[in-house]
Amino acid sequence: MVAGDTTRGYSAGTLTTEASMPTLTLAFLAALVLMFGLRLWLAARQMRAVRAHREAVPAPFADTITTVDHQKAADYTVARLRVGQVDLLVDAGVLLALTVGGGLALLDAWTGGWGFGPIVHGTLTLLLLMLAMTLIGLPTDLWRTFGVEAHYGFNRTTPVLYITDTLRSLLVTVCLGGPLLALILFLMQVSGTRWWLYAWLAWTVFGVSVAFFYPRFIAPLFNQFRPLERGPLLDAVEHVMQRCGYAADGVSVMDGSRRSSHGNAYFTGFGAHKRIVLFDTLIERLNPEEVQAVLAHELGHFRLRHILRRLVMGFASAFVGFAALGYAATRPEWFAALGVPTATAHAMLALFVMVVPVFLFPLTPLSGWLSRRDEYAADRYAAAHAHASDLAAALVKLYRDNASTLTPDPWYSAWHDSHPPALARIHALLGQTT
Repeated sequence: MVAGDTTRGYSAGTLTTEASMPTLTLAFLAALVLMFGLRLWLAARQMRAVRAHREAVPAPFADTITTVDHQKAADYTVARLRVGQVDLLVDAGVLLALTVGGGLALLDAWTGGWGFGPIVHGTLTLLLLMLAMTLIGLPTDLWRTFGVEAHYGFNRTTPVLYITDTLRSLLVTVCLGGPLLALILFLMQVSGTRWWLYAWLAWTVFGVSVAFFYPRFIAPLFNQFRPLERGPLLDAVEHVMQRCGYAADGVSVMDGSRRSSHGNAYFTGFGAHKRIVLFDTLIERLNPEEVQAVLAHELGHFRLRHILRRLVMGFASAFVGFAALGYAATRPEWFAALGVPTATAHAMLALFVMVVPVFLFPLTPLSGWLSRRDEYAADRYAAAHAHASDLAAALVKLYRDNASTLTPDPWYSAWHDSHPPALARIHALLGQTT
């Protein structure tokens, strides 16, 4: 049965032949075992590497990071990896249960009995699926927040704040995601065989709109922002912005300390509404020259068009994904092989989002390599517009205060890390040989 035609777009289909089911099912199971097995193996390598170097601070950091801080970073890294391993096992079980285990098909059949039309039925099913995934992930998230983060002195989130944050996140998801899902499902029903193109356009407009409105309407739901007061720090920020030819709508301080002692800084917004946001925890730890160097690094991402390139790559990837889903919609036997014998539009969408990352997992190191390359380039930009020694000093403080390991396993780092290892990054900044 064809899942779409030139007049009505996508229509639900039920498998009429099972010839291809064993092959695709086995391929998915093999890819799933490979993905989770490799991730568990890499996590084990990372733990061994961190433990092996726990007692000795790497020589380049010996004068700035104490043995106690280094050991804390090692123990913190291992603790987070343990939680991550549990997450991996839970994720694997949930993915199996929802796909070849028939869980998604059962959810679809259950909501299908509520008597709603296909658009409302599909939207509710997808929102309930997201809610279920959130609830399943709560135990390990609570363990991470109130166990690991609290034990190592990073968590400042209260139980009440955690609950309100979770509820606000769910509310934002429903208010923003619900209409988007309904629109995509509507386009799948009425836009002919090119529904995927219109769906991609809707997704792109949605993504740009959220990025534009996020700093003014969404971020304030979770954090408080205040203008950075006039003083040496604002002077330093304005100076580096002027040197880099960057115009911002303002410089804000965010109450990151309300939830965590980790520090950070970021840029947000588009066009004339770009804004620099500094965590209050970052300001507490770095002097104005170091903050200036960190901002020069972030400005490097902007001036070197890393952010624009990532946006374009994201939209291009979404285009390929929607096109692939458009083709897959004509092959309902593929969805039956993965646990959805009745390929409704929303079930197809959900299954595609869950399954495709499993098959694309081998490409993960490529995205990490591209990200690390951009980090090196932004560091070089910062060294040209601030002082490399200030950025190096800031990074050392952030590694120390955030308990980031200085001795990662090279395989784990190459596969997972978006930033270069600390030692390589500091050496590159100071013009040394790694």
